[in-house]
Amino acid sequence: MPSFRTLDDVDVSGKRALVRVDLNVPVQDGKVADATRIERVAGTIIELADKGARVVLLAHFGRPKGAVDPAQSLKPIAEATAGVLGRPVAFAEDCVGAKAAEAVASLGDGDILLLENTRFHKGEEKNDPEFVKALATNGDIYVNDAFSAAHRAHASTEGLAHVLPAYAGRTMQEELEALEKGLGNPARPVVAIVGGAKVSTKIDLLTNLVQKVDALVIGGGMANTFLAARGTDVGKSLCEHDLAPTAKQIMIEAATAGCAIILPSDAVVAREFKAGAENETVDVDAVPADGMILDVGPKTVETISQWIDRAATLVWNGPLGAFEIAPFDMATVAAAKFAAARTADGKLVSVAGGGDTVAALNHAGIADDFTYVSTAGGAFLEWMEGKPLPGVDALSR
Repeated sequence: MPSFRTLDDVDVSGKRALVRVDLNVPVQDGKVADATRIERVAGTIIELADKGARVVLLAHFGRPKGAVDPAQSLKPIAEATAGVLGRPVAFAEDCVGAKAAEAVASLGDGDILLLENTRFHKGEEKNDPEFVKALATNGDIYVNDAFSAAHRAHASTEGLAHVLPAYAGRTMQEELEALEKGLGNPARPVVAIVGGAKVSTKIDLLTNLVQKVDALVIGGGMANTFLAARGTDVGKSLCEHDLAPTAKQIMIEAATAGCAIILPSDAVVAREFKAGAENETVDVDAVPADGMILDVGPKTVETISQWIDRAATLVWNGPLGAFEIAPFDMATVAAAKFAAARTADGKLVSVAGGGDTVAALNHAGIADDFTYVSTAGGAFLEWMEGKPLPGVDALSR
């Protein structure tokens, strides 16, 4: 991973710091329902303010498609951000033009201002040079603390880094350093766990991982496609039979690269998908014709634990089963707790990310026990796929 400038490389006192953050949080009845993303960037905002910067926050909210939509205004987010920070956050009704300039000019050292939704302007998602210039007039330096938006080459996530001195915020820095430990320059052996419903959504991910890791554990519904490609009858399980050739090719590429593919050897099977459904554990070669695989079984969990036990680095994306409904959460919880214990013992670097993954680790009660858990969905996945992230590349020295 290229080196990048951080807040350690700049004196921010008296400077107008344009800080790109991700405040795309859930809002219900005009109130923020989950402030996790605000909490993630609070450290960067407070550090800049305490060092005397005039902090100008840039963010998007929803998908207004370049038009002003009061329902997608960031104004309620300013109040919530102030609550998290424990200090005032002013709000400007535009992110460019006279209203923004006036609000920025009124700032003193250490003050914080949130500008209106950048996506109210078509130039944001088009990364229009003129819009980039308009944003840049309100700052002396640019700080990107929104890794979750780094896979988008938008004006506020990528364009600004080319017209202002650019730095990674602390959250971005932490994320990039964790990802470097995960796949960039990891301690070996490296084991990856990839779950989820469909192979079709993760072909690029699987193809990239087999070239980089020592063992790849495949769980969730996508494991059924690999089992079927191997000739196993998976009954009525979720399975993309048309992707059997793709699954076979991935297994061939893994063998060529020296990457072990770990598929379920036993499974928890039910006839219906509902909480507390009657179920049984069977070998994968004995799945009933009317049965659905909804979780991997205890023998598979033991195998996964053995691989985690010998690993120095674990990268995790996606649950092993239908963890949202008991009892089909047992394998995901068991494997997650084992990885967390290894991490706590200092024997494992564990990096996880993706929406369902974060939810699963929170469900297991161990999200805080992993080395790093990324809340970035698309950006984390594209990083795992080996794709360039424009917002990160723009920060390179």
